[in-house]
Amino acid sequence: MAQCVELGPKAVEEWFEKLPYAKHKLTKFHFYYHDVVSGKNPTAITIAQPNTTAKPPIYFGLVDMIDDKLTIGPDPNSTIVGRAQGFYGSADQNEFSLLMTLNFVFTSGEYNGSTLSMLGRNPLFHQYREMPIIGGSGVFRLAQGIATANTTCWLNTTSGDAVVEYHIMVLHYE
Repeated sequence: MAQCVELGPKAVEEWFEKLPYAKHKLTKFHFYYHDVVSGKNPTAITIAQPNTTAKPPIYFGLVDMIDDKLTIGPDPNSTIVGRAQGFYGSADQNEFSLLMTLNFVFTSGEYNGSTLSMLGRNPLFHQYREMPIIGGSGVFRLAQGIATANTTCWLNTTSGDAVVEYHIMVLHYE
């Protein structure tokens, strides 16, 4: 069971039957995403890289699989609230911009066991980036919202490691 939500086909069917009477709830998150591509224990690894186009500064066609921790603060040792799991790929031939396809998987607290799904364009060198939340599971069934990202926290341009600040506003059913 995800926090306070019954799981399974029958439980989902019953949840949908009650949906016309459900109220919307706005939930806000603020956390830090730790993307580690270097060292002995990277949390992001390259799974595809074309020989002809995956070159600096654009890296077009490069695809990484990720399992990055989400913490309450920018320090890598701060409390973990979940994981960002999925992949991102360089999808722009003119600037370093990623197609982000990932789930924010909550592993503690009120939303333990629930997820939010994000799919969108992430132009890395823009200070402010906005990507849609297109769904979720558990407490966040049929969620929709916006994730904003800011890399001004920390970026190592040599290794590619980064700490990214995320703010998420999501509308979901109670």
